[in-house]
This record gives sequence, C-alpha cells and structure tokens, in this order.
Amino acid sequence: MLNKLSESIYYLSNQNDKERPTLGLVCGDKYSLVIDGGNSVQHANDFLREIESLNVPPIKYLVVTHAHWDHFLGMNEYNATIIVNSLTYEIMNKWRGYSYDDHSLEEYKNSKMMDSLCVDIIKNEIPNRDSFQLNYPDIIFEDSLKLDLGNKVCILERIRSTHTDDSTVVYIPDEKTIFLGDSVYCTTTNSLFHFKQSKLLTMIEDIQKYDAVHFLLGHESICDLAEMNSYWNDLISASKAADSTSLERALESFEADHKRKPNEDELFFLKAFVNDQILRSQL
Repeated sequence: MLNKLSESIYYLSNQNDKERPTLGLVCGDKYSLVIDGGNSVQHANDFLREIESLNVPPIKYLVVTHAHWDHFLGMNEYNATIIVNSLTYEIMNKWRGYSYDDHSLEEYKNSKMMDSLCVDIIKNEIPNRDSFQLNYPDIIFEDSLKLDLGNKVCILERIRSTHTDDSTVVYIPDEKTIFLGDSVYCTTTNSLFHFKQSKLLTMIEDIQKYDAVHFLLGHESICDLAEMNSYWNDLISASKAADSTSLERALESFEADHKRKPNEDELFFLKAFVNDQILRSQL
C-alpha cells in the first residue's frame, strides 16, 4: 500500500525481508517521477499497480539513486526516461552484460559477483530471465540535474556518501522533502561492514545544505528532522571514539565521553568505524 506524504509525494515502504528498498513517486501538474526502480520485475509491478489506483500524471522519469541491484533491477517496467549519474551508469553497464539464466546466476554467486539473496530474488521475481537485459539509461548527468514536472521542481544531485561513490539524492524544494536512497548507510568491503569515516562530515554537509523536514531513506522509509539530527550526532560521536583499530579503545573512549555504555545502534556504529580503521590500515 502506498503512503501519502502530501498531495504530490507518495512512497512504497521498504520490505527488508525481501530486500525491497523504499520507492518514491513525485507528481507535478504534467508528469510524475519515480525514485528507484525496485529490486525485481515483481517489485516494480507491485509499485505500478499501486500507482494505477491514483489520479496522477503519467510517469515520465525514473531516477536510480545508486547502482546496487535492489534499486534498479525492476527499472525496465516503467516505460520511463531513466536518469542516472555518470558513475552509476558505468557500474550498471556491468549488469547489462550479465546473463540471468540459472547456470550463469550460480556462477555469479559462486564467484561472489552476486550474493545468494540477489540470486534467489532474480530467480523468483524476474520472469523470462533467459532473455532479460537491463535497458540503457536515457539521461546521464555529472553533478546535478533539475527537472520540472509542471509546477513541481526536483533537484537531483550526486553527493559524497559513506555508502557508495555514486549516490544520488532527490530534493523537492517546495515540499522540503529529500529522498536519500542508501547514501547515509555503511557499506561492506572484504566482508567487513564499515562507515567510510573520510566521507562522514562531507556527506552530512552535502545533505544539510538542503532545507528539508522529511527524509526518505532506502531501508527505513521516512525520518523527520529531529530523527536525522540524532542520527548525525550518533554517527559523529562514534566516529570520534573510533580513532584506531581497537574496538576496546573505542568503547573506552565512548564511555568516558558519555558516562554510559553505548546502546545497540551506537555499538553498531562504533564497530563500523573501527572496521573502517582496520581496512585503512591494510592499504
């Protein structure tokens, strides 16, 4: 079921059990914009069926926030102009060269080109896989792009991110709403989850320059300004405490500053920043 944020903005909530991220819909007087294509044909069609029940302008554009499979494998279904930044385009081109038959998928899984969940979802939720191939994006931008849907402006910008180097956000000024995709999350390198410490403050700077009160995230759906500020503060606090490859030292530093032990989320953040220190020490 679609969630209605305003007369112009809707979103389909994330489903973490199915690795389905939040999908967005922004409607102007003339056209509509979809934010992220979904993790499969079935995910995209579930979203499109919900949109059909609305009296909104036709979908003209679809923007992919970054080149992780759960955000773009359903994009062919929309019959829309597909928009990506230049790095997203380069990464997605690799996926255009893949074959999606059972044998190929098993090879990709065994070589860790795809994880097992991705393979299972492709098998179960993308029909006609033997002939499946991603469409080419239609518009490729470098840093930013402005779209007018008809009295509804959307600003697309590639930002610095702790998650990927190709993260795009979508800001709707008159709604004070921003779609962040997965840009504010950690990532995984060499089987270690970690926040890119070097990108943390610049990412926050890139996002906070927008006058936003509604924040749509890839796997939490929606946050308000107070929740986002609390999230930033928790990340910054954990980053400051994690100044070495020692989790024990990070915990001691955190407890000295806060006069208490970290909660579950804070402990996760501390581990993620320590892991980043470990990865950087191996370079």
